[in-house]
Amino acid sequence: MKIKAKNETLFDIVSLGEVMLRLDPGHGRVRTTRTFDVYEGGGEYNVARGLRRCFGLRGAIVTALADNEVGRLVEDCILTGGLATSYIQWRKYDGIGRSVRNGLNFTERGFGVRGAVGVSDRGNTAISQLKPGDIDWDSLFSQGVRWFHTGGIFAALSDTTAAVVKEAVIAAKKYDTIVSYDLNYRPSLWEGIGGQAKAQEVNRELAKYIDVMIGNEEDFTACLGFTVQGVDQGLTNLETDSFKKMIETATRDFPNFQVVATTLRGVKSATINDWGAIAWSRESGFVESTHRQDMEIFDRVGGGDSFASGLIYGLLEIGDLQSSVEYGAAHGALAMTTPGDTTMATLAEVKKLATGGSARVVR
Repeated sequence: MKIKAKNETLFDIVSLGEVMLRLDPGHGRVRTTRTFDVYEGGGEYNVARGLRRCFGLRGAIVTALADNEVGRLVEDCILTGGLATSYIQWRKYDGIGRSVRNGLNFTERGFGVRGAVGVSDRGNTAISQLKPGDIDWDSLFSQGVRWFHTGGIFAALSDTTAAVVKEAVIAAKKYDTIVSYDLNYRPSLWEGIGGQAKAQEVNRELAKYIDVMIGNEEDFTACLGFTVQGVDQGLTNLETDSFKKMIETATRDFPNFQVVATTLRGVKSATINDWGAIAWSRESGFVESTHRQDMEIFDRVGGGDSFASGLIYGLLEIGDLQSSVEYGAAHGALAMTTPGDTTMATLAEVKKLATGGSARVVR
């Protein structure tokens, strides 16, 4: 891939997607809690924020928020995350959220045999109402953007958001910006608009424009229609060779893919997972990250997004696919040791873990 030089660009990373307010009951449950911790999060946003806060790259988020106190709280969180906010579309609030509102995501972490649970409240959100023509993509990309990231969560929000993705990625390609896409299949988002069949229709059309395609165990099946042989229903048996065969098929169907990466998560319990990743590029073929068996999980939400940001950092700054997938897997692992969707890791911690470091105390 031909990646623009840093000195030719305004941003290293720009993401397009919804930013929601996450309400977290801590160690308790949504249905019984009386207090929540508050974070911001969103599948596409988390990637750009990770690249800014952990990896020190220049980033921006393209999103939309209702202009009220909740929207301004989300903005305050975004500012803490270090991303440029000049591309936030602010929509007039009608007083009760009848026409436009901000998204809320109630998320409990799970423990042991009790899995994590996410309950999103995102109907009629400002970002879901974006339509082609609302964003001046030429103005953004003409200033110089090295990498553009979006994904299947944003594409599923409404009848118009997939068209916004298509408009954005076509503009990005016009200005020689690398485009990545995380399939991020969420059954609840597609359920009322055509289910898995609609997800495949939308994502297969958008896949034609993607340089770097990212997904997890079920994404490539649900969103693109590829079969991964030998994966059991509980996602406890993940054979690397099966994913390699699936990736070979995917890259034949979509010759525009320059890199394909997938996380491998074997779910033994909510707090014990096997974790690793594989990646493929046209130059390097297949590479695998360190596979971490029986990894302890504090909060799994955002682990895949943090994998994506580590992978992108490696591709942008190191250029070696093996290092990139190691950085991605290490960053995802570290992100799952802390609460919230977004990373609290440092680049030094990622480097240490990616190169074989341990959890020995640092004093």
